[in-house]
Amino acid sequence: MAYTALYRKFRPLTFSEIVGQEHITRTLKNQIIANRVGHAYLFNGGRGTGKTSAAKILARAINCLNPKDGEPCNECEICRGAINGSLTDIVEMDAASNNSVEDIRAIREEVNFLPTKAKYRVYIIDEVHMLSTGAFNALLKTLEEPPEHVKFILATTEPQKLPATILSRCQRFDFKRISNENIIKRLKIVCKESNIEITEEAMQMIAVLAEGAMRDALSILERCVQDGENKIDENKIRDLVGIPKITYVHNIIEGIIDYDVDKALEGVDIVLNEGRDITNLLWEMIKYVKDILVFKTSKKLDLYTEEEIKQIEVLSEKLDKQRLINLVYKLSELESDVKWSTQKTIVFQAGIIKLCNKEAEVTGDLEERVERIEKYLKSGKGINVNNTQINRPQNVIAERNNQINRVVQNNQTTNSSKAQSINIAQKKTTRNFSNKAEEYWPQIVSELKQNGKIVLCTSLNGTKANEINDMTVGIEFPNGMSAFDRTVLEKPENIKEISTLVSMACGKPMQIKYISGNSNVHNITNEENLQKLANDSDIPFNVIE
Repeated sequence: MAYTALYRKFRPLTFSEIVGQEHITRTLKNQIIANRVGHAYLFNGGRGTGKTSAAKILARAINCLNPKDGEPCNECEICRGAINGSLTDIVEMDAASNNSVEDIRAIREEVNFLPTKAKYRVYIIDEVHMLSTGAFNALLKTLEEPPEHVKFILATTEPQKLPATILSRCQRFDFKRISNENIIKRLKIVCKESNIEITEEAMQMIAVLAEGAMRDALSILERCVQDGENKIDENKIRDLVGIPKITYVHNIIEGIIDYDVDKALEGVDIVLNEGRDITNLLWEMIKYVKDILVFKTSKKLDLYTEEEIKQIEVLSEKLDKQRLINLVYKLSELESDVKWSTQKTIVFQAGIIKLCNKEAEVTGDLEERVERIEKYLKSGKGINVNNTQINRPQNVIAERNNQINRVVQNNQTTNSSKAQSINIAQKKTTRNFSNKAEEYWPQIVSELKQNGKIVLCTSLNGTKANEINDMTVGIEFPNGMSAFDRTVLEKPENIKEISTLVSMACGKPMQIKYISGNSNVHNITNEENLQKLANDSDIPFNVIE
């Protein structure tokens, strides 16, 4: 006898055996009992959620000779013929491989013939979104007004790809992802009938890996018994699916949390040398950090031993919730980078090194926070402090540009080069700048502040400017540049902003060069930078952690 896969062997034969879709099966049974079965149905939902099984059960139930409470008896001639595939009145069609106009035209010709044995001729079209545009158009009229003896059941995972004309002609039922609890219940039944010994932890892991798909859960279960041993535990699943052991994941995350790059990379090397998939490793790392966050919040966790929970508790005490949340986001970004890279291992290892760099994390976090403050100031909404609304400074740049434009318009000539010269001259006049960098530089810094460029202005406070040559202005930092200042000032948009203002002040294109008076870069903390920003911006707001 030919071998039958578990998901086919244990395919539901009645509505009551379909798990997690009670809201659908209850409605279908009531329609059958009341003899109000529609002519066209659309079953939508993720893979392995029971769409095709429900379609087959519905096809049998409306044709069953002895239905019971809306369920097929699965014993009469019609039901047995439908189950073993000998009944020609129930037609299953895969639209992925039969998506042409000719395939649909064949159905249009067949619907005119009466069923051979059953009451209804039922067409089950799976993956219906794969039909071509012409095939959809050919199906429209038949789907809207089929003969009384014909029923259509369409199934798809992507209903957004179906034309609105098709959707409007069907009763739509959305299949939900199956919960882990329902998957475990079904696994217990399958394992009992198949004489498979499995631990609770293993079933929980299969349910998580299945991601709401019962078929995937049964496929994973089947892989675990292919070696001939009907005993399954958590470690066996990890080995077969390619998931790294929790010890390795713990060591990598601990290295990241402690900024210990050697420990983190050592854990990564062990996992990769075992041939584990990088995507699976990242998935486990994200899940582990999420579980640390959950434990820090609720002090409750499932799927872990007492020893593992103690390790998680130690890690949760080393950092706050915000850093855990940031780690989840950064690991997710790394997962995306790895996914689209042709050098997955290199990108992954570089990402781990970056996560272990404390200076990069502090600078990036601070920059993000002050940029949010800057954007909020520029939005015009202001900041609410102690129930007092503080609005942003007036936009003097807009007014100045309007003045310049009025002057230029009054002095327009046909000579474009002359007009350009007038424009530059008017800009210089408006700013009242001289040709000496030490004179116009304080006014440029002040103008940045008035424009709402508070972060940039703060990084330039205390600096001096000198013309190095006819094309370059040097910006000196007597006390040196902090890591934060360097990150802000070396942004291309900020270099362009400063260069533009300097060029306008000089009346000719100029470049800028940063000159640090102290080679030792001082790593300023988040609190110091934010306090500096608050003091230098003249805006009374409080930073609340």
